[in-house]
Amino acid sequence: MISGIRPPYEWRQLAVQIAEIGWRSLPLVVAAGFAIGVVTTLHTRSTLVQFGAEALIPNLQSMSFFNELGPLVAGLLVAGRVGAGIGAELANMRVTEQIDAIETLSIDSVKFLVVPRIVACIIALPLLTLFVDFAGLMGGYAAEHLSSHISPLLYTSEAFKSVQMPNFIPPTLKTAVFGLIIGTVSCFFGYTINEGSSGVRRASTSSVVLSSLLIILSDVILVKLILFLFPEQAL
Repeated sequence: MISGIRPPYEWRQLAVQIAEIGWRSLPLVVAAGFAIGVVTTLHTRSTLVQFGAEALIPNLQSMSFFNELGPLVAGLLVAGRVGAGIGAELANMRVTEQIDAIETLSIDSVKFLVVPRIVACIIALPLLTLFVDFAGLMGGYAAEHLSSHISPLLYTSEAFKSVQMPNFIPPTLKTAVFGLIIGTVSCFFGYTINEGSSGVRRASTSSVVLSSLLIILSDVILVKLILFLFPEQAL
């Protein structure tokens, strides 16, 4: 396993996996972010309007997405789509002896198949999180505009009025940990399976379930750590 992280690296495989994990996940995360932005704005507005505080909606939306909704939604969506894909793909390669064939060619299968997928997950998750964040703000604006006809400039100004680097950078970067979890768990189940066709299905399911659970648990720890290091981030 240690030999898998030593140079030379499989840059072409890494680029392919970043495109597969990041680019092909983009429509899903953008659509989900937009929909969640609409729904959360509708719910938030119905509560704040009772107190005459609907002007706070843009700021609450941005803080909610940058701090928690964006990273967690991106992590869980990618765990569902990519985790299942990696687990099933590697398990199928193991069952059909493709991994054995690669190793007979004196190619390190861990370096060629596992490491690029893990690193690609680590790189892609923060980028996808940014798209979820801004798609959520777009959805929030669309919902708020239908209710109050707020202008895009005013909504943007209010949304970013209180956003500072500690509200934005640490929560986004924590998704690299989510990527590490997804890549490692999925590759483990896919690479080590040895149960025929039924094992492919089990590897896919186990990858999604365990990745999602570990993302939620790690999110609790990372949020506590971020709030400890950046107390000004607390809402």
